[in-house]
Amino acid sequence: MAITGDGTAAGGALPLHTGAANRAPVNRAPAQAAGKPAGPVGETVGYRGPTACAAAGITYRQLDYWARTGLVEPSVRPAYGSGTQRLYSFRDVVVLKIVKRLLDTGVSLQNIRTAVQHLASRELPDLAQMTLMSDGATVYECTSPDEVVDLLQGGQGVFGIAVGVVWRDVEAGLSQLHGERVDTGETLIGHNPHDELARRRNRAV
Repeated sequence: MAITGDGTAAGGALPLHTGAANRAPVNRAPAQAAGKPAGPVGETVGYRGPTACAAAGITYRQLDYWARTGLVEPSVRPAYGSGTQRLYSFRDVVVLKIVKRLLDTGVSLQNIRTAVQHLASRELPDLAQMTLMSDGATVYECTSPDEVVDLLQGGQGVFGIAVGVVWRDVEAGLSQLHGERVDTGETLIGHNPHDELARRRNRAV
């Protein structure tokens, strides 16, 4: 079920626009356990700006601009001034990567802001089941293959972003990068196969 622009219920995918987060929730099929991305260990780990950039495939200039303009702000720790480091959550990095893909496909900044607000209104497990479709003018949320097909047949869906795929890409990228425990500030060393190979070579010398 979807919500139309006048707030009434209708079938099909949900078009996202300002205020979507305040309307009635869309009915969803139960999340399937099999094949569902597991995600990081809760939201107990944060990632500094350079790490978030590497995992999301964006430049630090983009990251800084999006944070300063309120498009995607770090939810763990903002930059309070000189000497402080922004700290992004796993969800933040997933959203950063989605924003990058939407920009690359020509979606307007206004629609991207609406999509970001909509993503923020959803529980973390819900994101893995979501597909964002767009015709370049409007962004739609699809939570079932039937909704995706309906949009494509109606000529509304030009491209789609499977959030679960982005989730897994970010998870794989962050697993090789350094994180930081939110509670203690301890640095968590990611497992990078190239780093391990270098360590073995050094031990062999």
